[in-house]
Amino acid sequence: MDITKLRNIGIAAHIDAGKTTTSERILYYTGRSYKIGEVDEGAAVMDWMDQERERGITITSAATTCVWKNYSINLIDTPGHVDFTAEVERSLRVLDGAISVFCAVGGVEPQSETVWRQADKYHVPRVAFVNKMDRIGADFDAVVAAMRERLGANAVPIQIPIGAEEDFAGVVDLIERKAVMFSGELGQPPMEAPIPPKMADIVKAGYDFIVEVLSDFSDEVMALFLDGRDVESDLIRRVLREATIGLKAVPVLCGSAFKNKGVELVLDAVVDYLPSPVDLPPVRGVLPDGSGNAVERHGDPKEPFAALAFKVAVDPFLGKLIFLRVYSGELAKGSSIYNASSGQRERIGRIMRMHSNKREDIDSMEAGMIVAVPSLKHTKTGDTLCVENSPIVLESLEFPESVIALSVEPATQGDKMKLSKGLSALADEDPTFRVRTDEESGQTIISGMGELHLEIIVERLKREFGVDVKVGRPQVAYREAIQKATKAEGKYIHQAGGRGQYGHVVFQVEPLPDGKGYEFEDKIVGGVVPKEYVTAVEKGLEDAIQSGVLGGYPVIGVKVTLVDGSYHEVDSSEMAFKIAASMGFKEAMKKASPILMEPIMSVEVVTPEDYVGDVIGELSSRRGRIEGMDMRANARIVRAYVPLASMFGYATDLRSRTSGRATYTMQFDHYDPTPADVAEKVLKK
Repeated sequence: MDITKLRNIGIAAHIDAGKTTTSERILYYTGRSYKIGEVDEGAAVMDWMDQERERGITITSAATTCVWKNYSINLIDTPGHVDFTAEVERSLRVLDGAISVFCAVGGVEPQSETVWRQADKYHVPRVAFVNKMDRIGADFDAVVAAMRERLGANAVPIQIPIGAEEDFAGVVDLIERKAVMFSGELGQPPMEAPIPPKMADIVKAGYDFIVEVLSDFSDEVMALFLDGRDVESDLIRRVLREATIGLKAVPVLCGSAFKNKGVELVLDAVVDYLPSPVDLPPVRGVLPDGSGNAVERHGDPKEPFAALAFKVAVDPFLGKLIFLRVYSGELAKGSSIYNASSGQRERIGRIMRMHSNKREDIDSMEAGMIVAVPSLKHTKTGDTLCVENSPIVLESLEFPESVIALSVEPATQGDKMKLSKGLSALADEDPTFRVRTDEESGQTIISGMGELHLEIIVERLKREFGVDVKVGRPQVAYREAIQKATKAEGKYIHQAGGRGQYGHVVFQVEPLPDGKGYEFEDKIVGGVVPKEYVTAVEKGLEDAIQSGVLGGYPVIGVKVTLVDGSYHEVDSSEMAFKIAASMGFKEAMKKASPILMEPIMSVEVVTPEDYVGDVIGELSSRRGRIEGMDMRANARIVRAYVPLASMFGYATDLRSRTSGRATYTMQFDHYDPTPADVAEKVLKK
């Protein structure tokens, strides 16, 4: 395999921008599918789960491989709904490039911004595709302007549309300065044509803009630009490719995937502007010995093998399937491999290339490939697989905290085992889905990213695992925090004949300025608490922060410093220090003015002008804080921060107040202190 002719790309965007439709057209044009699957008809290849086909949305990212002009393209179609943001996160972590799809009418929408930030975080080069140019209200220039303003992107249109809405007939390729016309419903090959005379000035301005932008990145282009001479299209493409891979520019194309217009040109842009694995900097990791020493791997089959497990899927026939992105080296099936994250050895029995939910067995995997491997017992999402004599731990994945929970219980005694097995399999598969047992009520509590997320989990339990479950009301995932710094000690002494137990620690606790996470610092001097017990103290604290002192909610935004303590030569043990740490933390929490924190959602409502007053009034009545208003096409956008606890049932109220004409999106933003009267009611429950 020629690794320079490989592209690992994803399709990412806001819900309903047309990601899956674009994927289906790519499969059709590359000969991977013989007929086009439509999302609306429930026949899309990439939406293979029953729930995806029924709801017309993507829930789980699907991977496939196709070939375009002798280039091999690994394609991942990701979800757009905010409840499945983890699927996007882990896909972008392992991809080399992405196609960002924008709706020509909706433009840059809330989830477009989230996905864009995720791609920035993992330094993923992008090309943008402005889709749905044939829809009423389509405005290419407005979308490009919004990309610059809301995403801070250096958007460089390399095409401009000929016509819009029902008159959308083709595009002008600004680099080659020629028109490409689309004809027929089934996407017959685009025809070259002369540029319409009335567009001559716009085309010249578009070409000049490209050259002007690229002159910032190339002295050669700059010299030609200043002399007023033409720049050859090959030079433009080469410099634009370098700028795109360096995250300095985003080429923008347009079309209508549903009407098969412009998709081949997007494939050409993937080949021309997005990187192969060798165009990117080497992947960095650390040695697994705890030293923190950095190591690198280049995208080369001759280097030692290293791969990241970025996704776990439950397959009805093969059990657990682990999706791997191979960063370096080569490995044949039948080989054994070392999991540097867990310290366990695994055996690779089979290697498969995936096409959505179908599989194709291959004999080996090498640098740049995305493959699936079944039957790995000790590997989970985020683990690094490598050769034992040249170990590396690659940067793992971080996932957002779950914000909503509900209780589930089996409908019959016979469903009990099946429920436990199903929940365990789904938690393995989805890192944002958590399962715990409530100690007081004994109920099983599941938590996730939103109501739709949990609804689909419950649906999958019924369909895939045959479990009938009773579901409780949705509950908000509150957190606890502290308001002031304090000192406290934990002492555990237990004497009951024979050897006793002795653990003693003194803590300083303080709130973290950003109000997030948890930090531990060891400031013990003179060995008053031996090193081997400090680890036990840390474990005891990690357990203790899972349940605060107000309502048993997890604790956030706290730093704990171990400053003093004592031990007993004979009676001290890891268990004693673990218990002492837990007792000391609870004591510190009580003294540090604990408060209840509630999840605050960023809400965006798109509404006709007539209903703006009603929408603002309704959000305010739900304890919402209005942040601002914008115009988009012929609608008003109302942006607000609203507590999640107030958002249950909002969809129904919004529909009834606006005659079904307004829509909204919401996503978790941050935690805020809960007002005293609300906190009192929550804690009473």
